[in-house]
Amino acid sequence: MGKPESLMGFAAKSRDLVTGSNTCEIEAKKGRLKLLIIAEDMADGSREKMIRTADANGIPYRIYGDSDGLSHITGCSGRSVFGITDSGFARSIIKEIDITSDKENSEREVLE
Repeated sequence: MGKPESLMGFAAKSRDLVTGSNTCEIEAKKGRLKLLIIAEDMADGSREKMIRTADANGIPYRIYGDSDGLSHITGCSGRSVFGITDSGFARSIIKEIDITSDKENSEREVLE
């Protein structure tokens, strides 16, 4: 388990995480979400809808991980979208996801 997943687990325990498309949409419209995390394996149409929701409400988002792994870590089965309501957690998770993504991209470039 990487650092983004650990932080998401902590956010879930401290009740700073909401899950599911409908709940995340509602919380986004209320201005409570600080970050939207969308699983890489979410259906294309649903992913695009959540990205539009994030963009329309000025919420940063990251496409990261798979729904089974993220659902297990957060204790919510069958979820593909996760909202972070705490600014501190949101900043830390964005930073760690970006570091992880940059590292994976540079490793791919070396292998190619």
